[in-house]
Amino acid sequence: MSIMSNAKRALAIAAAAATLLSMAACGSSNAASGKSDSSGAASSGKIEVVASINQWGSVAEDLGGSNVEVTNIMTKTNVEAHDYEPTSQDVAKFGTAKVAVVNGADYDPWATKAAQPTKATLVTAAETAGIKEGDNPHVWFSAKVRSNTADAITAAYQKADPSHKDDYAKLNKEWHAKEDQLESKIKETSAKTEGLPYAATESVAWYLADDLKMTDATPKGYAQASANESEPTPADIKDFQDTLKAGFIKMFVFNSQEANSTTDQITGAAKDANVPIVELAEQMPKQYTNLLDWMSALVDQFAAAVK
Repeated sequence: MSIMSNAKRALAIAAAAATLLSMAACGSSNAASGKSDSSGAASSGKIEVVASINQWGSVAEDLGGSNVEVTNIMTKTNVEAHDYEPTSQDVAKFGTAKVAVVNGADYDPWATKAAQPTKATLVTAAETAGIKEGDNPHVWFSAKVRSNTADAITAAYQKADPSHKDDYAKLNKEWHAKEDQLESKIKETSAKTEGLPYAATESVAWYLADDLKMTDATPKGYAQASANESEPTPADIKDFQDTLKAGFIKMFVFNSQEANSTTDQITGAAKDANVPIVELAEQMPKQYTNLLDWMSALVDQFAAAVK
């Protein structure tokens, strides 16, 4: 998690811009034809941006400032993005946007489907780090993906609104300064968490735990069932409970957005075994206005959970 120099960052944004231009060249004739910006954002001269989930929308807002108007499709923590069914109004928002930011890695396929036939420049967070369908899709927890996605968004803004190119470069630099602070905090915390065995009801925070150099010790049978979105067997559940009782697991990570009777049993076993619990959700909770503050708070939770 090295801190990128200004020169390297400029090259990263330029590379992202080249990628976006290449993608645009391969786009459909539909996407290149006519004007469909009839919104207030268009009439005010702002870039109209649509984001599938609120955490990426917050990054888009930070990087665009007063020159953009961002609409988030999903904002609630009680809805799972993969299963979300967009309304006709949601789809229409992609049609009028100049920039669309989606997660990718099959996390929000409905958003990618809605954005692809439009004229919007599409930024897919997972693709900025080569993460594909079948890989862990919770990529906003990854420092590398956050940084790469920020540069891709900046490149998209500079393409859509070249007259404010310097403004977007300045906002990008300011955003990266905050990301660098977060990464420094992660590095400092990893001195306490390195090698620490943890288990999780889902792999939602895997990238953050990996940045913290922790060891995923979730029992294999349960982990495979979770990854396949299937029900763990009674033997898998018992194995998880027994592993927690044995005292080997030093931290338990619980995705409250996917709570059910099975996770209740395992969380209960963690409590009975006095295993420190970190509870989190997939969508950015409403008390946070940007992704970096949310990630920083989670790092604090991980640090506090270390005995």
